[in-house]
Amino acid sequence: MDTYNSVKNRILSLCEEKRMTINKLATESGVAPSTIKNILYGKSQNPGIVTLKMLCDGFGITLIEFFSTEEFGNLEQEIK
Repeated sequence: MDTYNSVKNRILSLCEEKRMTINKLATESGVAPSTIKNILYGKSQNPGIVTLKMLCDGFGITLIEFFSTEEFGNLEQEIK
């Protein structure tokens, strides 16, 4: 799996785990709903670290917790 899909899957997983809609995440994180939707629907495939940090704040987790999953641990090198 690539990095973009791993980020998208993690956001969706956390929304489900924390029972948050995209709009609720937007409110809690200060990230526009359109920005979140652009990440989830592939229009923005390279979200910045500041955006990811804001989303983590909305979820109430750290960046380390966001990336501490088996999926991120098994990512292949992007440049071959």
